[in-house]
Amino acid sequence: MGWRPAARAGKKRVVMTAPNEARLVKCRKLGKELPGLAKPPYKNELGKRIYDEVSKEAWDMWIKDSVKFINTYRVDLTSAEGQKFMFDQAEVYFGFKDGKLAETAFVAAGSSGGDDDEK
Repeated sequence: MGWRPAARAGKKRVVMTAPNEARLVKCRKLGKELPGLAKPPYKNELGKRIYDEVSKEAWDMWIKDSVKFINTYRVDLTSAEGQKFMFDQAEVYFGFKDGKLAETAFVAAGSSGGDDDEK
């Protein structure tokens, strides 16, 4: 008669990090201290480095920019080759590795070179 399921007994939930207590990182991409990711984005050394040294804001920028590589090169993210290509691009993008990002076919809407249009 006096038994209740544990889930209803105390309705208190343990919250590991309050929303206003974001984990801060010194973002190597943006050069300032910003909220970091909630967890490593990949299960490898690169994922750990991104988690430790890249802000959520910079990661969101990468997610947007990575689509350009995926579409230009028709990257198959399920293949080892596609994953390696994207990991290599991410390493360069975040400054973990020297090099140049692969060219993309992306052209910003309404962009035709900026200051070159003055004539």
